[in-house]
Amino acid sequence: MTAPLAANALDLRIATYNTELSRKGPGLLLRDILSGKDEQIAAVLTVIVTAQPDILALQGFDNDLELHALNAFQNALADRGHAMPYAFSTVPNAGLATGLDMDGNGRTNEARDAQGYGRFTGQGGMAVLSRYPIGEVHDFTGFLWKDLPGAIPPSENGAPFPSPQAFAAQRLSSVAHWDVAVKLPDNKVLHLLTFHATTPVFDGEEDRNGRRNHDEIAFWQRYLDNALPVTAPNGPVVIAGDANLDPEDGDGRQAAIRRLLRDPRLQDPMPRRLVAEEAVDATHSGDPALDTVDWPDPLPGDLRVSYVLPAAELEMTDAGVLWPANGEPLHTVVTTASRHRLVWVDLRF
Repeated sequence: MTAPLAANALDLRIATYNTELSRKGPGLLLRDILSGKDEQIAAVLTVIVTAQPDILALQGFDNDLELHALNAFQNALADRGHAMPYAFSTVPNAGLATGLDMDGNGRTNEARDAQGYGRFTGQGGMAVLSRYPIGEVHDFTGFLWKDLPGAIPPSENGAPFPSPQAFAAQRLSSVAHWDVAVKLPDNKVLHLLTFHATTPVFDGEEDRNGRRNHDEIAFWQRYLDNALPVTAPNGPVVIAGDANLDPEDGDGRQAAIRRLLRDPRLQDPMPRRLVAEEAVDATHSGDPALDTVDWPDPLPGDLRVSYVLPAAELEMTDAGVLWPANGEPLHTVVTTASRHRLVWVDLRF
């Protein structure tokens, strides 16, 4: 891993990290952070402190109404010498009850019947941490799937799946889509476009998850196209989040992520891990150095699912995936923290 750039007004390290810190019940993440004894939380903190991001998009972080867990996490980071005093989070679709049968199994009030998968409201939410002040946020959590131009919703026998009533209420985001304005020095503003898309598998022939994953990724291009009710930002953007989709390997409708990676308004820094030969899979066609998650072999195996995609006009100076080789001291810490790896990109304005 390359050493972080010196922190100043024009050099920024932007990262995304699916921490997988979600717990089985509300309040448990806060309890574990405050205990100071949880090995996974300690490992996640070490990963972040090692990477030294200026702006960080977190996934897999339970949301509570007054952000007690997030505040405690900020304090823990500051205690380790990497203060990120500014934060944003709000109630996601994950675990948000609908009272409807959203997955078509004939039952209601199950985890799959929430707006996004979750056993309680906020389970597996998102957050943004920053060394710089956070300004206006456009929260697209309530945006309905049916309102996305060019959407490919699931259907069964020609009717919306699982029912017209359920689909009419179905929001697009399985967790959230946010446009978070970060106020940089000299009156500069950077728009962090962050999300956590659903897995494209674990459904039926209707391909509900695969289609939703596709459209959650496609949302950002529609936004930048000014095809949505909210005007696209007038300023530099960086898309950072977990798309849950590899452009070459694994299951899913890969056209969505391929189009995003090739969008001329964006650039793909292609962050790489330093040692990739350990993860070579003969069944995969993608470059293993680009993988960002260590899922079980042989299926689905290591894949590239987390992305930091800056606007094309921004100067990119470095990028990487924090994935130490076996035998390195940090390797155990990284694997204890999460199956996902922190992905970072350095920008100079």
